[in-house]
Amino acid sequence: MSRPAFDPATYDAQLAEKRARLVELLAPFAAPEPVVFDSPREHYRMRAEFRLWREDGQRHYAMFAPGDKHTPILLDDFPIASLRINELMPRLRAAWQASEALSFKLFQVEFLTTLAGDALITLAYHRPLDEAWQAEAEKLAAELNVSLVGRSRGQRLVIGRDYVEEELNVAGRSFRYRQPEGAFTQPNGRVCEKMLGWAYDVLGERDDDLLELYCGNGNFTLPLATRVRRVLATEISKTSVNAALANLADNGVDNVELVRLSAEELTQALNEVRPFRRLAGVDLKSYEFGSVFVDPPRAGMDPDTCELTRRFERILYISCNPETLAANIAQLNDTHKVTRSALFDQFPYTHHMEAGVLLERR
Repeated sequence: MSRPAFDPATYDAQLAEKRARLVELLAPFAAPEPVVFDSPREHYRMRAEFRLWREDGQRHYAMFAPGDKHTPILLDDFPIASLRINELMPRLRAAWQASEALSFKLFQVEFLTTLAGDALITLAYHRPLDEAWQAEAEKLAAELNVSLVGRSRGQRLVIGRDYVEEELNVAGRSFRYRQPEGAFTQPNGRVCEKMLGWAYDVLGERDDDLLELYCGNGNFTLPLATRVRRVLATEISKTSVNAALANLADNGVDNVELVRLSAEELTQALNEVRPFRRLAGVDLKSYEFGSVFVDPPRAGMDPDTCELTRRFERILYISCNPETLAANIAQLNDTHKVTRSALFDQFPYTHHMEAGVLLERR
């Protein structure tokens, strides 16, 4: 099967279609025209995952069309992935072709890279990893100047670091981020910078406090914390919480309190439905929240969390699913109006898009 269509000549037309779809979704709420933030046309994706497919006695990088796990699309390069991934792909393939210890029962490869040039490769196996693998992997990591993670059932061996280091510039300041292997990070680095800049600008300089739900590794937390007095941020993933704490320390951001709670649990805590041990020592009543920032998963905010955000003067909402964004706005529309909107093209050549809105109390 041939590789998926990749034609930068179609980019502008696809982006115009996405803009029209977002305008249509936000039309019932009298939203202003969205600001559109485009993507680089190629080499924009900082991470990529490939299955390996045996053909003619060799393993090849492969991807599959949605719903078809039997017809591989064999790849030598991947133009939408970062230049660093494209540089590493043939070198890694040559390494496993030359080494039985590296290739035996290897079935999946993941690349994680950054705009700052860092790289981590995860190799997944259907067998236990032994000393021979470790020795070959250490040599390979040195040759490629990458960190390596080997995974098999019940095993995770790390050579170097189990994260990459990114550097993103927002409003003239550079922020450093640890991005852990296996944890969520925004895939399009340049568009991520544009998202951070937009959110920073829209929040504005405030003399009150910010509540942040779904904070991940602190991607938005770091720049937004410089705009407010204090931040209370929540995240449920342990890996992301640990990365966020490291990122706050690395950047000298000291006005953020991070708690490992889901958005639903924090809603219960603020409504005094029940106490949480993880909130011991956190004086919720000392916060003067003026704004809430949310970046929920594709399902959007659950109804109770949506009701919680209604209490705030400003709701700054980043969404990876404009349909659930529109559903959440419909729930809030009687008390809040959309005053700013944006389209971020995180995922060129697909129907997916990222959107942002600011809702302010009527």
